[in-house]
Amino acid sequence: MDFHSMETSRIQRLYDACESIFLPGKEGLPAVKQIRWLQDLLDDMEPEDVGIDGSGTREGSPGDDASTPKDQDGLILGHAVKQITYIHIHECDDFSIGVFCFPAGAKLPLHDHPHMVVLSKLLYGSVKVKSYDWVTAPKSRTKKSGLAKVVMDNRVLQAPCKASVLFPATGGNIHSFTALTPCAILDVLAPPYSEELERPSTYFSEITIPNLPGFALLEERGLPDDLRVACAPYLGPELSLDTEFC
Repeated sequence: MDFHSMETSRIQRLYDACESIFLPGKEGLPAVKQIRWLQDLLDDMEPEDVGIDGSGTREGSPGDDASTPKDQDGLILGHAVKQITYIHIHECDDFSIGVFCFPAGAKLPLHDHPHMVVLSKLLYGSVKVKSYDWVTAPKSRTKKSGLAKVVMDNRVLQAPCKASVLFPATGGNIHSFTALTPCAILDVLAPPYSEELERPSTYFSEITIPNLPGFALLEERGLPDDLRVACAPYLGPELSLDTEFC
């Protein structure tokens, strides 16, 4: 018997943990121990665990999808993507799991995560992060403009590094990414974006305040004209889903 084949994949363990923590209809934030559990699981994740070759050393071919280069093992060649590419792994009403792959120089503009807990793991490469939190809590379900405090001021993250977490009002809920090298970020969003449930993705422009360092005025803006996000198939280990909830 091949005992290795019976081992639970890392992505399955992450999914199982999310499914047990982000329960349907549950309100409030997860406990600290639960967040640390998810961070530990994310810290163990490697590009291959989500179907990506992040080494930058292999050659490949376009495969079935000409926009998604793959290596000889059928993994997506992360270093060969030409534009920001999203790999959808799973989404249900309570959480989503996915990966953003960036070519060097690509930028995901300043955007928010209303009423969400977001855990992120840089799988490979390096990225520059700028993030803010609102100074005052929004009076409505979403906030479109106001004074914000800098949380990360163009901090450079380089893999391997620890998984990060942001909350609805703290941790840098409004952030942007600029890829310094080809890189990939694995995200867990709980709950996921939803226009119908007043959790839209909103983009912002920032206005610095010369006499108030560490703060900026943020104003809602439309979807940037130059932002293009391609989609790629998930090629990692198959997930066994709890169909009762998802």
